Amino acid sequence: MRRQPCLLGILFFLMSYFPLSGRCQDKKDTSYSFSLPTKLSDKYIHSVVEKSAKISRDMDGQTEKYINKLQSEEARIEKKLSKVDSIAAHTIFNNSAGFYNELNNDLRTKSERLLHGSGQYISWLDSAGGTLKFLQANPIAGKLISNSSQVNAALSKVHALEDQFKQAENVKAFIRQRKEYLKQQLSTYNFGSELKNYNQTAYYYAQQVNEYRAAMDDPTKLEQKALAILNRIPAFQDFMKKNSMLAGLFNIPDDYGSLNGIGGLQTRDAIQQLLQQKLSTGGANAMQSMQQNLQSASTELSQLRNKIGQTGSGGEMPDFKPNNQKAKTFLKRIEYGTNIQTTKNNFFYPTTTDIGLSAGYKINDASDLGIGFSYKIGWGSGLNHIVLSSQGIGLRSFIDIKLKGSFYFSGGYEENYQQPFQSFQQISSFHYWQQSGLLGISKIVSIKSKMFKKTKLQLLWDLLSYEQIPRTQPIKFRIGYNF
Repeated sequence: MRRQPCLLGILFFLMSYFPLSGRCQDKKDTSYSFSLPTKLSDKYIHSVVEKSAKISRDMDGQTEKYINKLQSEEARIEKKLSKVDSIAAHTIFNNSAGFYNELNNDLRTKSERLLHGSGQYISWLDSAGGTLKFLQANPIAGKLISNSSQVNAALSKVHALEDQFKQAENVKAFIRQRKEYLKQQLSTYNFGSELKNYNQTAYYYAQQVNEYRAAMDDPTKLEQKALAILNRIPAFQDFMKKNSMLAGLFNIPDDYGSLNGIGGLQTRDAIQQLLQQKLSTGGANAMQSMQQNLQSASTELSQLRNKIGQTGSGGEMPDFKPNNQKAKTFLKRIEYGTNIQTTKNNFFYPTTTDIGLSAGYKINDASDLGIGFSYKIGWGSGLNHIVLSSQGIGLRSFIDIKLKGSFYFSGGYEENYQQPFQSFQQISSFHYWQQSGLLGISKIVSIKSKMFKKTKLQLLWDLLSYEQIPRTQPIKFRIGYNF
């Protein structure tokens, strides 16, 4: 009889405890169930500052360079025209230098005249600016209570970069106006080549700005990690939904994504039912006809997208064949590769494999020039006698020029040390180095791989092999991979 009150007391305790716990959990704020580690937060802010400052600095330099080049092109046209019609030259190019000097001065002083307009949407600026504003308003999410000045400094760099792209759009508008003006004024004169040079410079400036935009939309692993953590915070999701550039552009409602937010919208089943009703009146081939029309529209959209991707300044198609490598940085024009070449054993040499590493510089879309290094591994005389050894090294240079499709003309000059060695001191004697002059054909095979971009098959003829003692094989077949 005494146990019953005890059990009732335990049950009463449990019943009273769990509702209280549930109420406490309901009141608990889960907005910051995740937060950025302090070290990661500092690195992320530093990365935003460095990236913004570098691109802003580079854009300043490139814009000034292209403006000066365009001014020189105009001066060259004016000088040529003055020899033919001095009055027309004075009239057409009146205060031409003043326009460019004023533009350069506006760029240096960050004049408000170059900051009108909203510019183009850039996802990195949206995410970086939104993230910094969130950390500024909610420092606990990034554990930045004592580093608010660091966030403010980073925000100022992001805003300065936004202004850079606004300036770039206004500079492109200025260039379009001058290009159209020169085209109209010089239509009666034979200045086609001079105008072409001006148009090319204008086009490559627009391409240069596009390269900076593409570089920004390629986030680093550090940025991806920080955004992945922040995206787990409900408060961050709500903040970006209300304060991002896209939210302001599309006026996303507060109840977006909820049941209340889709009130009045047609469901997918209702739309499918409506389509079936409409198509049923068009006969048995109505659905097939609609699918063909959709496929045709998709093809036309793809072609239009490719044309837009090739446009330069102001969305105009260039009147020349552009070099898509010209606006890229030096490092982005470098393509690394490796290749393998195996030679059977003979009286002088064992079976060997040359493993080469190369770095090629893209001169333009159709040709590249580079250097390389090779190491010759000896495998012995057969399966019954496998012996690994160092059989030589080589220094290489090469050039590839596109012929048609995926076929390239390939040439190169090489210096090869064709003697076994145990230390690099042995190769210092140039007496044992042999020269190779190579000519041949390369075939590029594109492959879908995260590491390798394409496979290169090469068939080469060594013109100098007949002069080598001992003579080496004149025909070389190599398989290479670029990454």
